[in-house]
Amino acid sequence: MLDTPQIVQTKAVPTAIIQLSVPRSEIRSVMGPGIQELMTTVAAQGIAPAGPWFNRHFNMNPVTFDFEISVPVTRPVKAAGRVRPSELPAVKAVRAVYRGDYEGLGAAWGELERWVAARGLAAAPWIWEVYLADPAANPDPSTWRTELNQPVEG
Repeated sequence: MLDTPQIVQTKAVPTAIIQLSVPRSEIRSVMGPGIQELMTTVAAQGIAPAGPWFNRHFNMNPVTFDFEISVPVTRPVKAAGRVRPSELPAVKAVRAVYRGDYEGLGAAWGELERWVAARGLAAAPWIWEVYLADPAANPDPSTWRTELNQPVEG
């Protein structure tokens, strides 16, 4: 289920990231270890997360996902292993919260894309998903909440 989309203006947020380009079929196998590596590296530098982790997607074609596993941070991280400092830029975005299991995310993104198009907004070529409540919080998919963010112009 997708909540009613809203247009928001975000602020730039410093992040720690691991950039990945993987076959779509491998996305689930890289997420857990990537999140763990990211959080361990951030904590080892004495830096606290400034919010929930998220993925910033640059390319989600049917074969390959090009994305960053990210976490907002209270201060910039130092590069270590695959972890790099970055920033989620300030943008105008359409935002909605999807409630449910990850198999429904594709349909939720489709619904959000139609909402954007119906309002004559031009979608940027990248998106981000914030995992507000995920399997780590509760194994019941009915409790999972994913914030969908589509940067737009117009």
